[in-house]
Amino acid sequence: MSSQFWDDRYRAEDYVYGRNPNDFLQAQAHRIPPGRVLCLAEGEGRNAVHLAGLGYEVTAIDFSAEGVKKTERLARERQVELRAIHADLASYVPDEDVYSGIIAIFAHLPPPVRRRVHGWVPRALKVGGAFLLEAYTPKQLQFETGGPRDPELLMTLAGLTAELAPLTLEIGAEVDRVIHEGIFHGGISATVQIVARR
Repeated sequence: MSSQFWDDRYRAEDYVYGRNPNDFLQAQAHRIPPGRVLCLAEGEGRNAVHLAGLGYEVTAIDFSAEGVKKTERLARERQVELRAIHADLASYVPDEDVYSGIIAIFAHLPPPVRRRVHGWVPRALKVGGAFLLEAYTPKQLQFETGGPRDPELLMTLAGLTAELAPLTLEIGAEVDRVIHEGIFHGGISATVQIVARR
């Protein structure tokens, strides 16, 4: 989906995916060592703002300019500091060996872009750093409770395990769970959850 699609969605006054962090991220954030955290395809900033509130030095990336504005607005409302960047992950080049954590929550990228990003995640993490991901699996197409309808944008545990080598999986599971995140994520959902360590 284009940046224009996301600009149009995020232009709404309210936060269309809510203001609270993703449940999986909230439960597993303690696995991220202190330091710098990079949030990928961060949208309106709910996860980045939560992590900044926990004391991490957060950089949030999204290719929607409206999403970046919403991230900055939410950070001001919650009185936390973070850096929000308007950038396309298809060409973004991160610093290497600097991040304690990298976060990808419902970051449904086209497969070539996803493989590119997952290729540099291990290099961008510091030794001991953690990568946290939650995404919809192909089974989600049965539920129609959120996420993309294009099967190519959905993810599996087997595929992610291969793409994220040489990281070590601490958590790797495909689960059915109830999600309530704003107006676009609501109800029983099929997701894959990963915590992987460098």
